[in-house]
Amino acid sequence: MLRRLKNGVPQGSVLAPLLFNIYISDLPTIVSRKYAYGDYLAIMHADVDWQAVKGVLSKDMSTVGEYLQTWKLKLSTTKTVSAAFHLNNKEAKRELKVNFNNETLPFCSEPKYLGVTLDRSLTYHRHLESLRKKLTSRVALLRRLAGSGWGAGATTLRKATLALVHSTAEYCVPVWCRLIDPAINNALRIVTGCLRPTPADNLPILAGIQPAQLRRYGATLSLVHRAMEPGHLLHSALTRPSSANARRLKSRHPFVPAAQPTHVWHSGRITNGTTLPRRAWVRLNHLRTGVGRFRSCLYK
Repeated sequence: MLRRLKNGVPQGSVLAPLLFNIYISDLPTIVSRKYAYGDYLAIMHADVDWQAVKGVLSKDMSTVGEYLQTWKLKLSTTKTVSAAFHLNNKEAKRELKVNFNNETLPFCSEPKYLGVTLDRSLTYHRHLESLRKKLTSRVALLRRLAGSGWGAGATTLRKATLALVHSTAEYCVPVWCRLIDPAINNALRIVTGCLRPTPADNLPILAGIQPAQLRRYGATLSLVHRAMEPGHLLHSALTRPSSANARRLKSRHPFVPAAQPTHVWHSGRITNGTTLPRRAWVRLNHLRTGVGRFRSCLYK
């Protein structure tokens, strides 16, 4: 069935992101810094005076609103909120009031942007808590695919772990530079069939998956290398003098110092036995680690 579109593109079209970026490439210049990804647009301004921040953001929102109205775009007021990030505990309950179209935008103390829940001091505690719950449910799903004497093979479980657990745990990981290691270790125990007393250092080797800490370093280093190229969004933040960053919010875990690898991971992995039946694969890993349902281990 043919349809003629007078404006817009079909939902889910592969050309939609490219055409939208071209369409809004002439966003007006404002005082605040603009951060855009697809149709998500955020503006940010830093100042020591609350009234100055309110005035700049309100004026910039008015400028952006006029631009959107000119080009037949509509701002989703239900999803547009204001938020404040600072370390002043005395002002923890203070709300930032930004005006748009003669109305005050709702204030959100923990806004969510691109799937990441932010908080006032950028500790990401709330986001990591929700992430931990999500990983727990996915590990439970992996547990249904495996068993002590039956279930999917090691190769299938390894791919499922990378797709379900690691992909979720490593989303935007350079932001907080931490991973949910207990949940990941539980997934690796399911892949290898190892028992809980097995040292955690043995799990990545047997599963053939790079340790979580090194995967975090790899993702952070990749971001740093891309950010060092001119034109990148974070290029100015990395190359500016340290004195220019004095007004920036101090990060609990800055990703630049954390991008220094301290370990070496050999690319090779134990492949012998991955094609064995589940029961044989589990018993083989028990023998390799020396932790299993042996009389000596039960005695310990």
